[in-house]
Amino acid sequence: MEATLRWRGTLTESPAAAAGSTTQSPASSKRLARARARALGQRVPYTMSDDERRLIDRLIERDEQAFSEIVHRYGDKVFSLIYRMLGSRPEAEDVAQDVFITVFKTIESFRGEAKFSTWLLRIAANHAKNRIKHLARRPTEGVDPNDVSEVRVVPDRPAPPVQARIDTPDAILEAAQTDRLMQEAIANLAEDQRLLVVLRDVEEMSYQEIEEITGLPEGTIKSRLHRARMAIKEWVDRHTR
Repeated sequence: MEATLRWRGTLTESPAAAAGSTTQSPASSKRLARARARALGQRVPYTMSDDERRLIDRLIERDEQAFSEIVHRYGDKVFSLIYRMLGSRPEAEDVAQDVFITVFKTIESFRGEAKFSTWLLRIAANHAKNRIKHLARRPTEGVDPNDVSEVRVVPDRPAPPVQARIDTPDAILEAAQTDRLMQEAIANLAEDQRLLVVLRDVEEMSYQEIEEITGLPEGTIKSRLHRARMAIKEWVDRHTR
């Protein structure tokens, strides 16, 4: 503070102020560290923002308003991930609710080593995989692949469409059919492959984000994605002839 006050007058600056360009603020030091890490191909360390830290602290204190805020911020993203994994709106709604309850109960385990959204999606992915296993044991309660009503965009919680541009009624029908085929193809993948396809090709996450959510190295992610995409292509080709 003394250096700042003297800079506006005619008094001599302190040694720290006189250093000028060689003295960095904490924020600039963090930016430089991130730039160096990227240049060296290293994982960029995550630094939690003040806003995020305050929100986490409020959750730890069991602030129900903070709980409502995270549902508002991240609800659509969590629902979209789970919906694409399960292909069923009722199942996705139930699982998404369980995810946020789990977050509220276990927030103390969040260490801030990754984004809160990454930690949240990791929980969502695990819940979705567990539900897939549960439904596999009870196939009669699973999703009927011929039931188009189960594979559709949900009002107020849109699942990312396969076709983003829709201009005519014919295009709408074609997009809906393509979206249904893609959802069915994804549903026929093994759960780990399914998750990677959803994270990378539907949610368009970076490989680093996927690593943090799945715990898999980038090379494994890419090889499994390749096999999953080939399986989807083969499935779609068989069902469009």
